[in-house]
Amino acid sequence: MVLFSLVATHADIDLETVAQLSTGASGLATSALAGSPAVAGAVVLATCNRFEIYGEAPHADAVDAARAALITQISGTSGLDDQLVSRAFSTRTGAEVSRHLFAVSSGLDSAVVGEREIAGQVRRALITAQHEGTASSGLVRLFQAASKTAKDVGAQTALGSRGLSIVSVALDLATDLSENPDWSAKKAVVFGTGAYAGATMSLLRERGCTDVSVYSSSGRAPGFVATRGGTALDEDTLPEAVAAADVMIGCSGSDSRVEAADLARIRANAPQPLIAIDLALTHDFDPAVGDLDGVELLTLESVRLAAPQEQAESLAQASSIVSGAAGAFEQEREARSVDSAIVALRRHTMNVLDAEMEKVRARHGCTAAAEEVEFALRRMVKQLLHVPTVRARELAANGQQDAYVAGLEALYGITVEPAPGAAGSGSAVSAAAECPVEHNAPEHTATNSGPAAGDIRETA
Repeated sequence: MVLFSLVATHADIDLETVAQLSTGASGLATSALAGSPAVAGAVVLATCNRFEIYGEAPHADAVDAARAALITQISGTSGLDDQLVSRAFSTRTGAEVSRHLFAVSSGLDSAVVGEREIAGQVRRALITAQHEGTASSGLVRLFQAASKTAKDVGAQTALGSRGLSIVSVALDLATDLSENPDWSAKKAVVFGTGAYAGATMSLLRERGCTDVSVYSSSGRAPGFVATRGGTALDEDTLPEAVAAADVMIGCSGSDSRVEAADLARIRANAPQPLIAIDLALTHDFDPAVGDLDGVELLTLESVRLAAPQEQAESLAQASSIVSGAAGAFEQEREARSVDSAIVALRRHTMNVLDAEMEKVRARHGCTAAAEEVEFALRRMVKQLLHVPTVRARELAANGQQDAYVAGLEALYGITVEPAPGAAGSGSAVSAAAECPVEHNAPEHTATNSGPAAGDIRETA
């Protein structure tokens, strides 16, 4: 199995294109698995400034087919041309997949370096994929390792210790632009009820803003404010709240957005200026609202340009942790890649042993002597398998697992199946588990004395 990723971020393309690509992101993984055998697993990570798909293919030759299937799917949902979609994504395979995701989860690849929200978004992406049944075992391990790396970076470095996030930088910009920097005197309207909106509510409270209203086109605002405070808005009460607002913050990315013409009409008689902060990937506010009199529009690009630079020492420490974690992950993955070969060798060896023991029992019965012979042979087989098993792990750690598999085929004629099995499962349950010879003679006779076959045998 081979991990790969398709990556489109703020670092390579404009945010408008990222937003368009992510249209229909929620159903992408399920559709990709159903539509192409080349996609064995998929996890989608869509945030305010990135759209990334992490996948697993059955083998290296299937990666191109998996990528093509995903590109076609994204093109269909976004309405963008296939070639444009293909150019927008960079493709990563092998160690580059884990190194990139670990850096992303740790905030090293964010517009605001060291931001907090991205680690949570990575965790939620995995949870969603698991819930939908699209997360393969390899992807689960990848994302769990990424989350652990993010925790290690947070605990062992000063990166992000100031609590920087896209939301916090946006609110800092809003403070600088305001005539009155006192947030306790401001009225805010938040669009959205997701995790991003929750983080926004928390930061507004930290800054002393208590007059916060929440609107959601999905109707989830009442439940959202019930646990976080604030006032829930609906279609009828939204215009009045926007007219009186000092700040409105878009965090929903829903299909409906505030149009410039509507905002101009609603705020025609508003005496105070408005700061509109659009943090949604697909824009909650019409970009033209920034041209209205008395309205200042802040976007993700504004945040990116205003984000402070973290200290070089913290960045170096965090990068070192990420590199080490990615290397360890790849070594473990390489070691796992020979599990099928180890199982195949064990199965082959135990089948030979079981076949020979069948001959012994057929000729001599289930005697104590036969049991002792089998016990000794199984111990010998375990010892013989020890060194080949250790060597398999060592070769895999050095990227030489293919040589090991080729050796098994050349020496024993063993064909290793591509799908990994559980270690130890290759020891087939043979007829030796129950003695096939019926005994009616008294115990301790010359032909059939001794305990039942399964009582003392050591299984491999």
